[in-house]
Amino acid sequence: MTKLNQILAVEKGVKADVQRKVTDVYHTVQKTPLLSGISRTYQPIDDEGEQLPPESTRVQVKVEDAVKDAADALTRLFDVTATKDVANCSAKADVVVEGRVLLEDVPVTYLLFLEKQLVDLRTLISKLPTLDPSETWTLDENTDTWRTEPVKTTRTKKVPRNHVLAEATEHHPAQVQVFTEDVVVGYWTKVAFSGAVPQRRVNELLDRLTKLQDAVKYAREEANSVEVADRRIGDALFGYLLG
Repeated sequence: MTKLNQILAVEKGVKADVQRKVTDVYHTVQKTPLLSGISRTYQPIDDEGEQLPPESTRVQVKVEDAVKDAADALTRLFDVTATKDVANCSAKADVVVEGRVLLEDVPVTYLLFLEKQLVDLRTLISKLPTLDPSETWTLDENTDTWRTEPVKTTRTKKVPRNHVLAEATEHHPAQVQVFTEDVVVGYWTKVAFSGAVPQRRVNELLDRLTKLQDAVKYAREEANSVEVADRRIGDALFGYLLG
């Protein structure tokens, strides 16, 4: 008994072969000279006239034969595709992760859909923003975000100062140099918040996703091992079409 995975294995090759044959038929029937033949003989007016040999060209391609060739090729493709599609209706399997059945009797076509979606999901998860590892983060229950420990810094202000270089005298004013001095006028307390996730969370998600992807692949393989009955669709279709 044929299995579904065997049909899937040959389907691509059958498609390519049929496409080539049908394309060849299409191009062949467009070549008018191949469809044409001629037979020509020469008869001189009298026996003394020049004798010329007969000329003939045989018909190399007959449209009915070409259509039959295309039908024969397509019959194989129609049968293989029908066998696969009918089998897909009954090809199902459970998705099992770590001994736990997550999904029951999932059709193989949906398992293929899941495989593709999980690949895209892996791309998303692997690019999730993560917390800066140089900081110490704790979960803030009030904001439901991550926060750092408070960091206290000073705020300074430039205050002008005078430096007397020479005291004033009866004849000369005082010589004074003006400069500025940074004076602490307050304190900043900074707490950073982030909506990112720890790297360990990303690693955890990727680990779970890997197990899920493997489970879906195993399920697909199991579903594709179902035995199938060969379908004969092409003969019925072309039997009607070609009359």
